[in-house]
Amino acid sequence: MAGKAPLVVPALKRHTATVIMAHGLGDTGAGWIFLAENWRRRSKFEEVAFIFPNAPNIPITVNGGARMPGWYDITSFNDLASREDDEAGIARSRDYLHSLVDAEVAKGIPANRVVVGGFSQGGALALISGVTYPKPLGGIIGLSCYLLLHKKVPGMIPDDAPNQNTPVFMGHGDADPVVQYKWGKSSADELTKWGYKVDFRTYKGLPHSADPSEIDHVEQYLNERIPPLGEQKADTSL
Repeated sequence: MAGKAPLVVPALKRHTATVIMAHGLGDTGAGWIFLAENWRRRSKFEEVAFIFPNAPNIPITVNGGARMPGWYDITSFNDLASREDDEAGIARSRDYLHSLVDAEVAKGIPANRVVVGGFSQGGALALISGVTYPKPLGGIIGLSCYLLLHKKVPGMIPDDAPNQNTPVFMGHGDADPVVQYKWGKSSADELTKWGYKVDFRTYKGLPHSADPSEIDHVEQYLNERIPPLGEQKADTSL
């Protein structure tokens, strides 16, 4: 991946967990750093490092081929059942996100203390990266997004489906004019059908954006998935 280096907000105390949050099309990692700033001001997640990766500038077909930060090309705004996904671009970005998780594991953070998440295109990337990662993760978050390559994903999941028991949090506004609400809901239903544990939240009147109550729900989810360990030793067996 040729994007800029990720923005990193280090843990304030002993580093025991990591959250990786991928931005949407045309945005950068800086667009989501407010999450860490908000939680830092309130002394939340002091053992957590936050990573905000930056997508490379690539041509985007639906925007007339203009180059902008993107995790993969979008060729049309057709419904999920009929659109052509940029499989090569998706695979490159998925491998990159996996490499960020691998780097945290190499530092001594167990995979089950790493959460991958994202918004819009970044959320779509987080979903496919999460369900195809070869070790159990701490969590998977997809905001205002949808499931990529939904017909091919089952064949991409490791045989032991290590993240089938990893709770997935998805949030979507029912007034989203960009990533249609029905795409998010049908994606959550598909994952549930495959045996994943998905908590899908609907935000009334919310367009293609994040809602304060949605961020509160993400905070609650992270509290459950990567609680502080204090002086306890992190489980590095995974």
